[in-house]
Amino acid sequence: MAALSAPIILNGIPMNLMAASLTKMMASSPNDRVVVMIQLSGGNDGLNMIIPIGQYDSYVDYRENIAIPDSGDRKYIVLDENMPEEEKLGLHPDMIGLKAMYDEQMAHIVQNVGYEDMNMSHFRGRDIFFMGGGVNDYYASGWMGRYLNETYPGYPDDYPNDEMLDPLGIEFGYAQSFAFQREEGIPAGLAIYDPNAFYDLVSGTGVEPPTWLPDTYAGEELQYLMELELKSNQYAERIKFTYDNGINSSSVSYPDVYPYDVPDNYRDNPLSWQLKNVARLISGGSKTKLFIVKVERFDTHVEQTLENDTTMGIHASLLYNVNMAVKAFYDDLSEQGLADKVFSFTLSEFGRRVNSNDSRGTDHGKAAPMLLFGPMLKPGVSGHAPDLSDLDDGNLRVEFDYRQVLTSVLKDWLETPDDVIEEVFWSDFIDSRLDLFLSPNYVQDIAKSKGLNEIDIYPNPAHTFTTLSLNLDRSLEFEILLFNTSGSMLNRVYHGTKAAGAHEFVVDVSSLPKGMYLLQVQNNSFSISRKLIVK
Repeated sequence: MAALSAPIILNGIPMNLMAASLTKMMASSPNDRVVVMIQLSGGNDGLNMIIPIGQYDSYVDYRENIAIPDSGDRKYIVLDENMPEEEKLGLHPDMIGLKAMYDEQMAHIVQNVGYEDMNMSHFRGRDIFFMGGGVNDYYASGWMGRYLNETYPGYPDDYPNDEMLDPLGIEFGYAQSFAFQREEGIPAGLAIYDPNAFYDLVSGTGVEPPTWLPDTYAGEELQYLMELELKSNQYAERIKFTYDNGINSSSVSYPDVYPYDVPDNYRDNPLSWQLKNVARLISGGSKTKLFIVKVERFDTHVEQTLENDTTMGIHASLLYNVNMAVKAFYDDLSEQGLADKVFSFTLSEFGRRVNSNDSRGTDHGKAAPMLLFGPMLKPGVSGHAPDLSDLDDGNLRVEFDYRQVLTSVLKDWLETPDDVIEEVFWSDFIDSRLDLFLSPNYVQDIAKSKGLNEIDIYPNPAHTFTTLSLNLDRSLEFEILLFNTSGSMLNRVYHGTKAAGAHEFVVDVSSLPKGMYLLQVQNNSFSISRKLIVK
């Protein structure tokens, strides 16, 4: 809620915007970038999550018994006052985390996502999204499995190795989805519930594997299980090491329960512990590329809302649990200087029908919005507000194929070569992919246009002193500030004007605790930071 209050101003820059900018300025090597898929299992009702308030009367006509109100203490939250009236969107009142992240330029909404002739079966719809195909495709592998198989050739025999010690993919839960499946052999990811419990399970006493297997289907199945067990054993100690070596920020609280009226079995937040574990593994040095986390129970056919309050109930608790857990996740990563390397997105097997039913619920539908999170996203909304006057047999029409989004994730975020994208079967979407991500050099380009050509820190890591050097191509007024990763300013190193040329500034770090800090050069036109490690 603090992110929605009046901002604190420092040297003309609102602190909430500066915090987002600090994270963006620390873009990692693409080799360190991570993707987290947040599965909303059951079919999320996107129309009550993101409301087309430019068509509010039609929205209420279609779903009067569950519509989010436009007045009162729990009316919808206007996403962006600067959008055209016909495109304006409202958020469910429990989406305050999404609103804060959108204002901090760390969230992007893609409207009306799906694929042609969407299948509205839970199992088939989920398989289509996980395999990375269309309604008539039946692949033997998932898109994550194909991507990882091409990116890490020789898996599983050549892994782990010195360059890649960690599992290629991790899914939280007791079972693994189709997404990590490869064309042949064991999946490219592991399913774990708790890192320490996983280690205890696979490192316990077992039996010796057979020395001979029959040349039959049963023998092939046994071989598969043995390879899967072997790979789990190989990775168990590494997972435990990165988990034990990592931390979660002590100043960030992951939400445990929904704070309002809801049935007891919907009160606990199932996403918080999963994202908290992901953050801790990344903090501990894990190089795992793809994570899958899951929230179930979005199949809201009945009692989606309370009878006496359409803003509360089952769906409200699910939305709250998702967006508030994601907000805590990125707060945790940001305070550790890690948010810049992590991109997350939501995915559900389908949306819901526009009409509500007589049970205060919604039935299986088609298109739905996707939520994207991360500091290297271009802020805003892709696509148009759903057109409630032009429906597809009672469903929202698809504006974007989901592969247009995910191809952008592969090519622009993970910097995947076109020949690998071809092996993922998405070559047809390269040219039509969405423009979602900022250039890693965009901050440096802005600073260069204002007169700051080069900036460097040495030594780094530092023990007692470090030197910040910069090169100006014209006279420039600026200041140099030292921050910790929580955004607290520790020292104003310099404030004034320097002529064109090279300049050096000595920074005393002898009294600082070991850890990561940010040295920031800024004025009213730009703000650029560099990581500083103190040992």
